[in-house]
Amino acid sequence: MIPPWPSATDMLARFRAGEISSLELLEHHIQRVHKLDPAINAVVVRTFDTARERAAAADAARARGEDWGPLHGLPMTVKESFDLPGTPTCWGFPQYKDNIAQQPALAVKRLLDAGAVVFGKTNVPVALADWQSFNPVYGTTNNPWDLTRSPGGSSGGASAALASGMTPLELGSDIGASIRNPAHYCGVYGHKPTWGVVPMEGHQLPGVRCIDSLDIAVAGPLARSAQDLQLAMQVLTNPLQLFGPMGWTNTQWLRSDKEPHQCRVAIVFDDPEARVDHSIQNQLHALADFLRSQGVTVLEDHRPVDSAQSHRVYMHLLRAATGAWLDDATYAQFQALALGSDPAQDSMRERVWRGSTLTHREWVEFDQQRAVLRAQWRAYFETVDLLITPVATSPAFVHQQQGERWDRMLKVNGQDQPHTDSLFWAGYPGVVGLPATAIPMGQSPEGLPVGAQIIGDTLADPLCLKMARWLETEWCGFVPPPQLN
Repeated sequence: MIPPWPSATDMLARFRAGEISSLELLEHHIQRVHKLDPAINAVVVRTFDTARERAAAADAARARGEDWGPLHGLPMTVKESFDLPGTPTCWGFPQYKDNIAQQPALAVKRLLDAGAVVFGKTNVPVALADWQSFNPVYGTTNNPWDLTRSPGGSSGGASAALASGMTPLELGSDIGASIRNPAHYCGVYGHKPTWGVVPMEGHQLPGVRCIDSLDIAVAGPLARSAQDLQLAMQVLTNPLQLFGPMGWTNTQWLRSDKEPHQCRVAIVFDDPEARVDHSIQNQLHALADFLRSQGVTVLEDHRPVDSAQSHRVYMHLLRAATGAWLDDATYAQFQALALGSDPAQDSMRERVWRGSTLTHREWVEFDQQRAVLRAQWRAYFETVDLLITPVATSPAFVHQQQGERWDRMLKVNGQDQPHTDSLFWAGYPGVVGLPATAIPMGQSPEGLPVGAQIIGDTLADPLCLKMARWLETEWCGFVPPPQLN
């Protein structure tokens, strides 16, 4: 008997001990999909028959004494936006629903080469551009904690599948909290790696060639355990290389022999750029109290950079990155709107228009401002080891699929706030390529998951993950949605 929510690490241990087969693990998850996914709609591309053949081969290989790698025999799913041979990669666009991959994305290949059994792909919003996961090809994914609410995005299908026990491990991507946001909304774990350490080749639509150089965007794992994130990162970064101006070069993690309780940890609870609901702030205060009780040095509201400057630079560089592949008509429309807008207005709407149509000279200026922010962050990490902040301004919200994202409102501490304010927390580490691990912290008074992100210095991913693992075992870990127990 397999419980619905074991960790991937536990499953692999039982497999290696001969207590269970890969095929049994796979059939368990397929049964969960058949039972739960009609209401949740997370695993939207299914390769069950192919996966059964691979699981049987994994079992036969184990019987012969062969070892495929650290994920040998583990069933898992990946985000729809990654190429998986024989399956469509459409990013929610109807015109690409017949775009069938011939080769796996490089990150998917690393998972397969490590022995994983991929049995499907999970849902996304159109263009991976929402904190919801709905599109005209696959429909709407619902949050397992409350089917009327979003599971997050753009890796929303991934987080929903994990939280409901339909998969034990996932591969997502993140340019605007697309790993961290759904982890927060569904109460699971997610890691946004240092920019450039996980290859992005094969995470693209037709016509895009140099995806590894896409600004800010990363690929990384989601799971129900911080230990599983550590395992997945070992696979995804083997070999460990960093993508830079000269292409891929060998590198190494930023070493830290400190244990979590020896760390200097800063915590930021709120910010004028993106006010945070008290349901999240209260859990952050509880975390601060726990850390102090364990002898951790905690610095409250010790900030690395000017918030308004960071947010403005991030939004323009984010939209420059995502706007690079706008069709000609949309680009011309945004260009006209940017030119016709009031220069004194600097809302999310104007930042989308202007950022998407930056001239090269304007982009270089924002990149220079980012260099200043990067230097400030570097100096900051001489005074602290880790920074913990919110992931978003609220818990998961009720589905809102009409209108522009910046026009949609959330209630935060009783006040209306644009959905897109949360992009501030997405870009805080994202604009300068820092690693950030999303962790669960418990539930809101409404019974919805709330999380935080642990931010580290460049290439300090192992320390972020070590802290997440320690908190998982000593303070708070994954809790399944109560109605699915």
